[in-house]
Amino acid sequence: LISREYVTYMAREVVKRLIAQEMIETLTPDELTQRVRQSMAEELAVEDRINEEARQILTQYADEMRRTGASYQEMFKKVKSQLAHERKLILR
Repeated sequence: LISREYVTYMAREVVKRLIAQEMIETLTPDELTQRVRQSMAEELAVEDRINEEARQILTQYADEMRRTGASYQEMFKKVKSQLAHERKLILR
């Protein structure tokens, strides 16, 4: 949901503000910005991976869900929540 350009912007702003407030010191702000951007992108990708895994699980149970009349959206939420809980993740 968040574009790469925005992640890059957020990383640049975080580093800039931390330096301005003298909370960190660095000789290579551009390198630090890249590392922060990479960390943010990885963190955002966690939910994408959980969503994909939930879709795969629900695909396996599609016939049973049709027979019982289970809502795909409700089951998706439950499976996603369970996967996040098992992995001790907090999703937005």
